Amino acid sequence: MKKTFILSMATALLIAGCSTVPLTGRRQLNIVPDAQVMPESAASYAEVVKAGPLSSNGQQTQMVKRAGQRISAAVEQYFKERGQSDVLDGFAWEFNLIDEDTPNAWCMPGGKVAFYTGILPYTQDETGIAVVMGHEIAHAVARHSNERISLQMLQQGGGAFLSMFTSESDYHAALMQAYGLGSQIGAILPYSRAHESEADRMGLIFMAMAGYNPEAAVGFWQRMAAAGGGKPPEFLSTHPSDNTRVQKLREHMPEALEYYRP
Repeated sequence: MKKTFILSMATALLIAGCSTVPLTGRRQLNIVPDAQVMPESAASYAEVVKAGPLSSNGQQTQMVKRAGQRISAAVEQYFKERGQSDVLDGFAWEFNLIDEDTPNAWCMPGGKVAFYTGILPYTQDETGIAVVMGHEIAHAVARHSNERISLQMLQQGGGAFLSMFTSESDYHAALMQAYGLGSQIGAILPYSRAHESEADRMGLIFMAMAGYNPEAAVGFWQRMAAAGGGKPPEFLSTHPSDNTRVQKLREHMPEALEYYRP
């Protein structure tokens, strides 16, 4: 009886948690509400900004803020024109440049963006910054954080369900280990790579909407690839391989260029 109830509840959650990613139309599992994720993300972001240190380079800081403001405004206008402003409900944009020699940037759920000065040698100029900015904003618009948490919850629930059915089996430990490895390689990592590819595609469109040439994305990712060290095989990675990423960027370029107005 208990097992049947749990299975019924899991099925109901899966059905209720299906949503659609803007622009790409991909169906996603999302059972974690923005009301839970955004406040926590805003608090974490405030701590990061407070710890800083924020960059004292005014020119670089302004480029980051300008690219963020242009892209976020273009995204807002796009959804407004289509009667879909609710896609950005709860977003409170913020853009900061942190003085740290790490080639990274990220966007919290709700539009809180952090760039690190270590990525600027690869972006080279404001258009390069827009490549990264569009990609990171796309993660937030697509609710990838919500989906990732939802998938982890599903993975944990599946593990608990399997454990319940195999608790008295002589192979319980082996089955649980196989499940953990299999679900990671077979589900969690592929979804992560799919998120990165989706953010690349949406990011091209977002930067193009804001008047930045999306063709600059290929050069940026090639520079990042050339600087990277040894990487795991693609099937063991959270990101697509460098070759896969550049190939898909080129495939999506015609779509992005339709939005580009210099």
